[in-house]
Amino acid sequence: MPRHFHRPPKYRFHKSTKQAVVSFFGETLYIGPYGSQKSHQRYQKLLAEWERRRHEELAKKPTPPSPPCKPDLQRIAESVTAASLREKAKAGAPISISELILVYRRHTHEYYRKRGKVTREAGMIDDVLRFLRRHHAATMVKDFGPVTLDELRDKMIDELDWSRGHINKQVNRLRGMFKWAATKEITDPSVSNALRELPGLKKGRSRARETTPVQPVDDQIIDETLKHLPNVVADMVRIQRLTSARPGEICSMSPSDIDRSGDVWIYRPAEHKTEHFEKDRIIAIGPRAQAVLKPYLNRPADEFCFSPSESELRRRESARQKRRTPLSCGNREGTNRVAHKRRPLGERYMTSSYRRAIHRVCEKQGIEKWSPNRIRHTASTEIRKLFGIDAARAVDGHGSTSTTEIYAELDLENAVEVMRQVG
Repeated sequence: MPRHFHRPPKYRFHKSTKQAVVSFFGETLYIGPYGSQKSHQRYQKLLAEWERRRHEELAKKPTPPSPPCKPDLQRIAESVTAASLREKAKAGAPISISELILVYRRHTHEYYRKRGKVTREAGMIDDVLRFLRRHHAATMVKDFGPVTLDELRDKMIDELDWSRGHINKQVNRLRGMFKWAATKEITDPSVSNALRELPGLKKGRSRARETTPVQPVDDQIIDETLKHLPNVVADMVRIQRLTSARPGEICSMSPSDIDRSGDVWIYRPAEHKTEHFEKDRIIAIGPRAQAVLKPYLNRPADEFCFSPSESELRRRESARQKRRTPLSCGNREGTNRVAHKRRPLGERYMTSSYRRAIHRVCEKQGIEKWSPNRIRHTASTEIRKLFGIDAARAVDGHGSTSTTEIYAELDLENAVEVMRQVG
């Protein structure tokens, strides 16, 4: 093994002779009784000698040739901007797909932001841009037409196994890049217009796989799951079922967002799905939901109502009350906790952690797995059945009844009753 000149020799104890020993350039030197002043003085002299010989050895080694200069890729990437591509296009020089992706991705990560964080939409755009670059990095933008896009779409089916609906959305995101380039005068508008002529994949007329639509979850399944959920998560499910709110709106609920002046409380989420369209989201909270929510409002106004740390404290308290081992035996309370967790508890539930809490219980108890977004479908269907589609649209906060149709499933019982009488 090579000698490590950057590691000084160690001052060690020789057990049989009770001497201090140092390994010095392959030699074993005994420098006096271990711990004595004489041995430490001798050790300091050896360190000085080691430092001198180390520099001599390093000076004898030939200096390795410097690696060939590589282009500063970061500097080159930063020089490619929308303005530089526009000047390039005006000069008649062709622009590659790779250059356009570089500039457009920079734009999407600045545009698709919420609360200072890049949103999921930017990540979806990254996925399709990555696939486009893999197959057409060197292709010129002016040569990318409907036929090329159709061939790329077939590769999405064969290589990525994306579903038909997801492929149509990803193709629209690609069209968005060329439309943005046309507005920045980077490409000719005819390129974007030509890509819009390619129709989307139709159901039953493509090789892309189909996905089943999101269905309402039966109330019996919800009730069975509630028996085993942590109390905090169970109350989140109950409030969502009673208000037809989105999972993210339940997770971000805080006392400051709730107007409790009337008999029906009004919840205006600080963040919601359509806030970038400058639309207000209003969620009405009735008496039954108020009774569930009330214990979570006794906290500072700027804190979140539903906290994972609070849920964990309740779980520990419940475990302590169920403890059968005497306190004088076994682990004392709090002694077996990890001081620094790899994943510390957050101040609020996220939609992902909310969903995982439900999935874990379903898997453990053998219940049909369901996700919290299906609760909204269940609530919308019930509201439409009792009060009509306009009422369901108002409660769900949709801009049109066509969107509500996605959530409020048609009532099969009414159709069966009609046909029982007239069919």
